[in-house]
Amino acid sequence: MWLTQPPMKRALLLGPLLLVALAACTDEATDDPTVITTDLPSTESSPAQAALPPEPQPTADGPCPYLEDDYVADTNGQHVSKVQTSADQPPACFFYRPDGGVQLTVRVYTGDAAVAKALVDAATPISSSNPAELPGGWKGGAEAKDSGAVYAVAKDASAVVVTTNQEQTIKAKQIAQQSITALGL
Repeated sequence: MWLTQPPMKRALLLGPLLLVALAACTDEATDDPTVITTDLPSTESSPAQAALPPEPQPTADGPCPYLEDDYVADTNGQHVSKVQTSADQPPACFFYRPDGGVQLTVRVYTGDAAVAKALVDAATPISSSNPAELPGGWKGGAEAKDSGAVYAVAKDASAVVVTTNQEQTIKAKQIAQQSITALGL
């Protein structure tokens, strides 16, 4: 009999069944105790914020093991009167100008990829910095600030953050590139 009925009658017979099936699929709450509704937890999760290591502090007199004083002076455009390093490995290097103020700091991090990326994001937030790239897959940001400029890039589990009292990010970029090359990162 099913096959002999005209198509219109088949649609009329299946119509109420489809409505019942669709009604059962809605996510509206019901007072019927036989209907069980559950809210499944979202499978999306926010990435865990990587804990940043403390800011490096100068603890010893230089030289910087991966940057020459003359290179920094020529690139940053100021005489270097003193160099200090941090206790980190590799150490952060602090280059001072003749009046005693810090003119340039290079922070190098090697360890965890999430921390490396977080250091770059903290130094050059995406919301305010320009994208920065260096050969070999280094990516991050560059930003001119009131007190100078910063250039920060990361690759895998390493990060290099250069801050300078000069307004041009190109100077910080050149020093970041030289640091990466000298350290073989």
